[in-house]
Amino acid sequence: MNRNQKIALGCGGAGCLGLVVLVIAGCVFYFLFYNAPARRSYANANYNFNFNTNKNSNTNDNSEVPGNINANSNSSNSSSISSMSDDDKHKLYYAAGMTADGELVRRVSVKLGLMDEDFTPGPNYEKFVQEHIGWVLRNTDFIQTVNTPEKARAYVNEHLE
Repeated sequence: MNRNQKIALGCGGAGCLGLVVLVIAGCVFYFLFYNAPARRSYANANYNFNFNTNKNSNTNDNSEVPGNINANSNSSNSSSISSMSDDDKHKLYYAAGMTADGELVRRVSVKLGLMDEDFTPGPNYEKFVQEHIGWVLRNTDFIQTVNTPEKARAYVNEHLE
């Protein structure tokens, strides 16, 4: 190999290395500057939810009157939800989400114990949502049965109470 060939190889190698460095720098520049506004718009997004609830609880305890013990209570039906299987809870939550009705999703979330009455995430929320992602991937057959908002709303109305 003569001197000119060595110079050509050196310049070719340096040129190739320089090209690789430029591509990497270009990618870094793109992700830092051009992609940054998109990330900021998600981080600074404002969501506004308004929700009103009216719950009545009536209790009548006539325990002071002998032989007349009456206890009437009109409260949430938590026993039916606690007896639901995890699969049924995920179905109900998914169907509520498919309705695209924020109020219905919140009602279902409160009913399932995922949110507190003031609509702040409850202690089970994060774990349930993580499990829900895997559940969605495994249950495409069910998802096809509630693939429209109307079908999903019908499922929720049937299974919520």
